[in-house]
This record gives sequence, C-alpha cells and structure tokens, in this order.
Amino acid sequence: MRRTGTAVLPLHGGRAPRWLCARMVRLARAVVEAMVEEVDPAGVLRRLADPFWFQAFGCLLGFDWHSSGVTTTVCGALKEGLRGTEGALGLLVAGGKGAASRRTPQELTAYGERLGLDPGPLIYASRMAAKVDNNALQDGYQLYHHTFFVTRDGSWTVVQQGMRPDDQTARRYHWLGEAVESFVCEPHAAICCDYTGLALNLVAAESAAARAAIIWRTPSAGPALGDPNGCRPSAACTRWGRPRGALCAW
Repeated sequence: MRRTGTAVLPLHGGRAPRWLCARMVRLARAVVEAMVEEVDPAGVLRRLADPFWFQAFGCLLGFDWHSSGVTTTVCGALKEGLRGTEGALGLLVAGGKGAASRRTPQELTAYGERLGLDPGPLIYASRMAAKVDNNALQDGYQLYHHTFFVTRDGSWTVVQQGMRPDDQTARRYHWLGEAVESFVCEPHAAICCDYTGLALNLVAAESAAARAAIIWRTPSAGPALGDPNGCRPSAACTRWGRPRGALCAW
C-alpha cells in the first residue's frame, strides 16, 4: 500500500450553504460519469488519491475556500451524487464524517453482497489505513473523517482527514490501494506539509525494532501485519536526501 500525499488546511466549523451542496452533488455525478467513460473507475480512484487533483476538483465543484471543509464537502457530494449508480458506474463511496465514518464496514458489506465482492479485504484495508494515520503515525492529528472509494473489482482509495484544535489546522491523507506491500512499513508515497513538528512514526523503516517489540508483546497482532523486520527504506522515506527516522520533523 502507499499513501499518495497529504494536505494541510485551516480547520473551520459550520456548514457549506445548502444551495451550493445541491449543485455540487449534481455536478459531481456528471463529472464522474464522464470520467468513468474516459478513464474507467480505476482512473477515477487514482485521481481522487492525488491531493492536488482533489483540491482542484473541489474548486471545480464550487467549493473554492481554502478550508478543511473541502474534504468533507467534496466526499459528501460524491457519496450523495453517486448513490444508486453503483451498478452502472461500478464505483461505491462508503464512510464519511463522524458517525458516518464508523459505518464504513457495514456499507462495504452491503456493497459486497449486492455485487458478489468479498468485503473482508476492503474492511481490513479501511481499518488499517485509519489505524496507521491515527495511531502508528502520531503527528498530532485525530481522524474525524474517513471515506472509502471502491470499484467493482475491489480497487480502492481512501481519503481521510484529522484535526488538531490546538493550532486550528486539519490534515488530509490520501491512500491508493493498487500496490499493497505493507501496512506497517513505509506505506507513504509522500508527506507534504507547511507545518512541521516532531511526529512519532512507527511505520518508518528505522522503527522495525519497535514494531517487532510491539508484536512480540501482542501475539494476536501476528502475521497479518507482515514481517516487521523485512522492511527497507523506500524513496519516500528520505527528505532532502536524509533518511527519516522514528522521530521526524513533519
């Protein structure tokens, strides 16, 4: 697995205007229908996994504020706009903000039953992506939004967001599930942020010994997490030519 990027945004409360949301829903559906014809559902996932494309897509839909709300509003517009088109377009949107994010497993299960898709690996990927960004990578952001996009053949993308009330910022995380190698060792393709600070990064290659100790203390964590010692630093684990360790300035 690899995360394709992050975005840091000002944290704002409130809601988008109702008239804008209604237009975003209609436009999101029309755009995705055209994209499925041009690049197929997997191509839609790749674009949603790009933080720059996602931000531009939000502006296209009419939400052009530099705000944490672009994540929740765009994902909500996609979920509502694509509701009922799963069979025709082969693209499902599960999860959402707050309580809706916790219904992701049930929604994936229902989707699997309708289309004959095993929901187990999808639910596992959803939970692991959230666990990594909320627990294994301790950068001070608490997840409150989790949206899972999946195609008929089981390809998926995650767009999720955490908040840090102390400095009123939100950080968005993008995952693309095309190249699953390890959930716990260097899963990130990029971490880009204007705000830096110490973060405890248990998915760094240099944290292999810590992961091994954690798994040894928790036998039930076991093989599903992969070999904690079989990890090699990837190109993404260097920043300005220097390896990133367990404590990184992000």
